[in-house]
Amino acid sequence: MFINIEGLSKLQKIKFMDYILKVIDKTEREIRLTKEHFKHIIYHKGMENYIEEIKETLRNPLKIVPHETGDLHDYYNYYKDRKEKAKYLQVVVKYLNNHGFILTAYFVKHI
Repeated sequence: MFINIEGLSKLQKIKFMDYILKVIDKTEREIRLTKEHFKHIIYHKGMENYIEEIKETLRNPLKIVPHETGDLHDYYNYYKDRKEKAKYLQVVVKYLNNHGFILTAYFVKHI
């Protein structure tokens, strides 16, 4: 069955996307990762192996930092056992009508 989504709002279109994961974050909001944004995450080498860490970072972050513009937030968690120098996982989330969507995730050296 074909569904024409052209006339739908942005939020309605998002509901038709396939999700890699859904998780309830520390602020009790549902956050989703779409297949499209997962492709962006795996652009960062090796990130396809960190899905569980992304979930954990959203559920129990070390720190949440709001951006100055837009409804964006950075969730951080520390992973001391990584061999690389960048040990903080940063997950960037955008909120749209109280629903969260992961835009990207990658490791950084500092918060």
